[in-house]
Amino acid sequence: MFVLLTMGLNIAAADNEDGSRLWLRFDNTGTMATITGVKGTAMTELQTYWQGGPVVLKRQKGLARDGYTIRSQGGKTVIAASDDAGLLYGAYHLLRLQQTGQRCDQLDISEKPFYDLRILNHWDNPNGTVERGFAGKSIFVNPTPERMKMYARANASVGINGTVLNNVNAKPEALSTASLEHTKAIADQLRPYGIRVYLSINFASPIKVGGLPTADPLNAEVVKWWKDKADEIYRLIPDFGGFLVKANSEGEPGPQDFGRTHADGANMLAGVLKPHKGIVMWRAFVYAPQSPDRANQAYLEFMPLDGQFADNVIIQIKNGPIDFQPREPYSPLFTAMQKTQMMVEFQLTQEYLGAANHLVYLAPMWQEFFTFVSPRSLRAMAGVANIGDDTNWCGHHFAQANWYAFGRTAWNPALTPGDIALEWLQQTFTDNSAFVATLSQLMLDSREACVDYMMPLGIHHIFAGTHHYGPEPWYAPKGVRADWTPPYYHKADAVGLGFDRTTTGSANVRQYPEALCLLYNDIATCPENLICWFHHVPWDHRMKSGRTFWDELCHKYDDGVRQARHFLALWDSMQPYVDPRRFSEVQRKLRLQVRDAEWWRDACLLYFQTFSRRPVPQDVEHPVHNLDEMMQFHIPITMYENPECGYNK
Repeated sequence: MFVLLTMGLNIAAADNEDGSRLWLRFDNTGTMATITGVKGTAMTELQTYWQGGPVVLKRQKGLARDGYTIRSQGGKTVIAASDDAGLLYGAYHLLRLQQTGQRCDQLDISEKPFYDLRILNHWDNPNGTVERGFAGKSIFVNPTPERMKMYARANASVGINGTVLNNVNAKPEALSTASLEHTKAIADQLRPYGIRVYLSINFASPIKVGGLPTADPLNAEVVKWWKDKADEIYRLIPDFGGFLVKANSEGEPGPQDFGRTHADGANMLAGVLKPHKGIVMWRAFVYAPQSPDRANQAYLEFMPLDGQFADNVIIQIKNGPIDFQPREPYSPLFTAMQKTQMMVEFQLTQEYLGAANHLVYLAPMWQEFFTFVSPRSLRAMAGVANIGDDTNWCGHHFAQANWYAFGRTAWNPALTPGDIALEWLQQTFTDNSAFVATLSQLMLDSREACVDYMMPLGIHHIFAGTHHYGPEPWYAPKGVRADWTPPYYHKADAVGLGFDRTTTGSANVRQYPEALCLLYNDIATCPENLICWFHHVPWDHRMKSGRTFWDELCHKYDDGVRQARHFLALWDSMQPYVDPRRFSEVQRKLRLQVRDAEWWRDACLLYFQTFSRRPVPQDVEHPVHNLDEMMQFHIPITMYENPECGYNK
């Protein structure tokens, strides 16, 4: 019987690794393991990579969809499931135990996914670019069988069972016959791994593809066009998952263009998909330039429609009310809507958290969300993918952890970020205890450090105007709509800093349950990590530390910089445990992260100091540049899109 104990398995490789194998770094031993029972992908994976004793794969009625059991019985390991996907997930569970050095001779495991739908959203464009992508071009435009197989294996290994292939800012040609043939080819490659494909659609497709004069969802010709298109899709892809829709947001067309509601548009699409068992994921990311508080609008548009959506419509809501900020309160729609199916949209790609340059482990952010929103109130989880055609898939070796953590969290939201980090590190690098203990703590600390050096104490959306990478709290050119500029959010003046969302301000607090409304509305009880989100905080407001708000702000920024430097020092000390190539590549990114943290601190404190008129405390490292220099400092947009580019002025 196969027994594997944690005794330094996978100590630093002598050979360089490029990250292309992700966390699936088990080798083909060349001798096929004894696997009997149900044939399929699960058997192939185990025959290729399992290093232990005989395994039996069997189907068993009564187990949940995608669920499985793994039991040691009579000198064999028996994996049972009601379907092929469950057998595959069970096989990967067994391989994960092997990789992480666990005992495999006394198993009694029963697993089932918390969510039936565990879906990646790719923001890939027909020309191969990826919106908010920092890891190269799309893997879907010219897919190779090897790349698709590895992508499918990686997703299946963490339980991801769906992928939206194209950008939510969808091009109408995504529904052309030629494009659908391409989608079919990808679906055929992903299907053996239990992955269904979905498409983002442009609501005006009946006009732009079908040649109709309107896309009114209540128009009979429009409905017929969508029905015919759905029939065409399902003839090509019988297990097609459905549509993701961004409508009447940031200029995208939608039902409101024709005097209809979100429910009218979503339900029309749901009707044509329902005979095929397809779903509609309708995004709640909406805001208008005239809104006095962008954080209020999704609630105002969707709450009146609560209970009006079809049963195969799921409202897909970003975790926060603005836009994937390093820290936001949860979107109040999650606790307000009681009659509508909802799913949370997290962002794996670090659009606002240092792109693929910064090491920021996002599982703690998602855990924070679930302390306010019950996982049971949601139907599904979606994650905006951080995957491209870079050799290491995600641009930063540690960005792979967010892909991994999303899948594991969607499978079981009760898994802790620490447990997931340990799994990922052991499989991706080494199970050496010194390495794993040090790096898992670094990962757990990384998100809070990023918040501190970017936008502490509830500050939000103070990024540069042409990208979401660096700070420009001063950015407010004429002709740009207010809610696309940082002053709209920080509202710094001689009195203080922050957006007043209290009952005497924008009244955003009223969208939350009464207990939270009362908590957030009072500056004395509002959590300090959100204080500038809900309050215009006076510079001399006394914080819990005893410092003034200004002094606390300075210390928070400086704490973030010190943490970034600490991360670099910790990584440097881990050189004995990591192969030279990956060690060097991560080290280079961490050095850049330190520079960026200093840039954020200096730019923000120098700018806000023009309003506070207060000195930087003596025990805080003072900026080395002046504000004029910082305001002249720019990076080319190519750096934001390609993390390997350097700084320019």
